[in-house]
Amino acid sequence: MLKAALQRRVTGFVAEHTDMGLERLDGEEASFDRMREALESLPFLASRKLVLLQSPSANKEFLEKATDLLKEVPETTDVLIIEPKLDKRTAYYKFLKKSTDFQEFNELDELGLSKWLVQMAKERGGTLSQTDARYLVERVGANQQLLANELAKLLNYDPKITRQTIDLLTDLTPQSTIFELLDAALAGKTQRALELYAEQRAMKVEPQQILALLAWQLHVLALVKVAGERDAGAIAREAKLNPFVVRKSQGVARRLSLAEVKQLVHNTLELDIRLKSEPVDADEALQTLLLQLAK
Repeated sequence: MLKAALQRRVTGFVAEHTDMGLERLDGEEASFDRMREALESLPFLASRKLVLLQSPSANKEFLEKATDLLKEVPETTDVLIIEPKLDKRTAYYKFLKKSTDFQEFNELDELGLSKWLVQMAKERGGTLSQTDARYLVERVGANQQLLANELAKLLNYDPKITRQTIDLLTDLTPQSTIFELLDAALAGKTQRALELYAEQRAMKVEPQQILALLAWQLHVLALVKVAGERDAGAIAREAKLNPFVVRKSQGVARRLSLAEVKQLVHNTLELDIRLKSEPVDADEALQTLLLQLAK
């Protein structure tokens, strides 16, 4: 969403004023003096100027002097600032929040992504139901850029997107299926868990990779379990996880005790050690682990 908004702003400016008035600077590379010069200088060979600053707060001097500097920008200059991370305690953040057209582009959860997909399909002349949008998120994953690419592909094939075209044109992401694999095993659905394992192997995902993804899912599950009844958004922010992943893990965490989660982690660790130190049939060992989880 951020990339789309940035593209609209830059494209609109260039269409009206040409790229002679566009200046891009990266705060991790440009000096404070270079950024100050770009902001203070008047347009050259153009009626207006657009200065695009990427992560300027990475420059300590800019961060300290930003408030005064931005107040003195000429009327003929527009400024676009992209900040991946902002300390909300700083005067810089408070100035941007109060005195600019400040917009936040946060990661969306499963429901938010589904609504966004439906709206995007509509804006592009297509149709996508809320149910099928959610199915697409579950199938592809919560990466918004990837979902945007998949949506464009689906709309080019047929403006009316259905579950059938989603199955035809998109691939299951291993991480998404690994969660289903873990969920099925912990729900005691032995047959389903083995079917999902077979699907992963058919997709050329190696047993060691499946184990690594299971370990990651168990890591998330442990974090969510220890967090108790805290809000999914708060857990996601503190643990630096996607809210979508946290919400899916909360359902599993409610079915297990903390002791059971610890045992699952222990069993997975033991298998990882065995695979790296003994001549073990990885497929057989991993399927045995899934059967143990199902019990």
